[in-house]
Amino acid sequence: MFAGTRVPVQTLFDYLEGGYSLQEFLDDFPTVQRDQAVGVLEQLKQMLLTQPV
Repeated sequence: MFAGTRVPVQTLFDYLEGGYSLQEFLDDFPTVQRDQAVGVLEQLKQMLLTQPV
């Protein structure tokens, strides 16, 4: 869940996977702040970049 909301982080990934933009996700889930969503994506990016291939 995004802190202070009832929105699961998985919902963000589902939106992006479905071809929706970050802004569309934020518009549909106004309790999620942009910095929260970007923070999750940044964390995932760092995890992926530090994983050995």
